[in-house]
Amino acid sequence: MPYVLLALAIACELLATSLMKATDGFSRLWPTVAVLAGYVISFIALSQAIKGGIQVGIAYAIWSAVGTAAIIVIGALFLDEPVTLAKVGGIVLIIAGVVMLNLTGSEAH
Repeated sequence: MPYVLLALAIACELLATSLMKATDGFSRLWPTVAVLAGYVISFIALSQAIKGGIQVGIAYAIWSAVGTAAIIVIGALFLDEPVTLAKVGGIVLIIAGVVMLNLTGSEAH
């Protein structure tokens, strides 16, 4: 169940971040409400995933890495943002870092 909550946290964060441009600098009410609600639900779900047993460092690494990589893809597909070699390299490094954290995260003190 903690990983389901983590997936919910990631999905809500992606929705909120994807809608941020639609807020027009937080001057449009309903997109702003959706963005704020998305982030609130995301943080609640993330905290519950941590409470459920995922180590905070691992949960945050997965949440932020998947969110960062996915928002670059969403930006390219739906927001007409360019995909550069630097962005692709950054995603590769993020994924490598999360894999490394997960491989070493359960080691004893």
